[in-house]
Amino acid sequence: MKVAIIGGGAAGLMAAATLRENSPEAEVFLIERNDGLGKKVIISGGGRCNVTTGLRDVREVLTKYPRGGKFLSSAMYGFPPAAVYDWFEEHGVPLKTEDDMRCFPVSDDGHDVVLAFDRLFVHSNVKVLLKTDVAGVRRQAEGGFVIHFKTDMAPLAVDKVLLTTGGQAYRQTGSTGDGYAFASSLGHTLTPLAPGLNSFFTHERWPAEVSGMSFMRATITAKRGKGTSFTGPFLFTHRGVSGPAVFALSSLVAYERYDHSVPLEISIDLFPEKNTDVLRLEIESHIVANPAKILRNVIAHIIPKSLAEICVTDAGLPGDTRAIEVSKKDIARCIEWLKGIPLRVIQRGGGDEFVTAGGVPLTEIDPSTMESKLCPGLYFAGEIMDVDGFTGGFNLQASWAAGRRAGESIAESGK
Repeated sequence: MKVAIIGGGAAGLMAAATLRENSPEAEVFLIERNDGLGKKVIISGGGRCNVTTGLRDVREVLTKYPRGGKFLSSAMYGFPPAAVYDWFEEHGVPLKTEDDMRCFPVSDDGHDVVLAFDRLFVHSNVKVLLKTDVAGVRRQAEGGFVIHFKTDMAPLAVDKVLLTTGGQAYRQTGSTGDGYAFASSLGHTLTPLAPGLNSFFTHERWPAEVSGMSFMRATITAKRGKGTSFTGPFLFTHRGVSGPAVFALSSLVAYERYDHSVPLEISIDLFPEKNTDVLRLEIESHIVANPAKILRNVIAHIIPKSLAEICVTDAGLPGDTRAIEVSKKDIARCIEWLKGIPLRVIQRGGGDEFVTAGGVPLTEIDPSTMESKLCPGLYFAGEIMDVDGFTGGFNLQASWAAGRRAGESIAESGK
């Protein structure tokens, strides 16, 4: 059996390793347009490679995917985070789980993750074709496929094809969306595409004054339609806001249009665990304890002083008035700001990860095998599918799991 895996990212790497393990006699061609495997794997997590999540409850893990959680269920139970963790450790990559439940190589070097695959492929039937650009994939009437290349390289005839070309969210790594064209040529449709896991650039300039200030728990709400919220860590940046809660919210509103002319209104609740009455009592107790202090300094008891200055200005409060003399109406406005800091998002910025929302519709793929329902012998895994997760190792976990399942299915089909 001859198998072509187009795309040497996480899903392709795991599928090739699985075929090597389950069908060592199969001739596998791992085709990659870059000069090395796993470019996006290496740079993920700031170069440290967030291999997977430390969460072990698969049901909980599956809730971390805005799109594709239900579809991934079979593959995820077959190769859950705990199994992924063990797999890398068994293949010479010691891992560690950090306090935020993200898993990294002990070395903090993404190269080590890819080197594990390089070592596996050296003495095997996996032929790695680097700097090899695929021009198209054609299905033959009698069965099988022919891969055509953009160079004068001879066409390659294979029995099975696995598309693991990724999305188009980070073109510098080679993920330019070619796989979508290959899928379309073989009878598949595509959902609309949009970037996910991005930061927000805001119309307001004041976030630059508190750039780097972070909060471990806040609720950020996008005020479109019925409203969409996410609670988690975030931080202010020179251009707006970023961090895990922002990345997650950006994926939830991936298909919303927002720019200078049509901004996306968001609000940030810095105290999601406290209702307005509790917060009012807290502020009033500080006022009673410090009656001579001016309002801006009292507010600085509950949020950092530099942000308290912005609160006073942005909410139009009498910041230099003695707190004991401040009206209940002004205190209410202060609380309203703290529970819903208003910002207008005008642009997407970079994030910790790079994913594409959308892709090949999951209704066209068998979740138990990753095989196309429209084109027998064609398989999918990774970001080319309409699957994307939140930041925290969930996207790589999905790719390892789907790649593993596709490799197992292809191996089984050849028996």
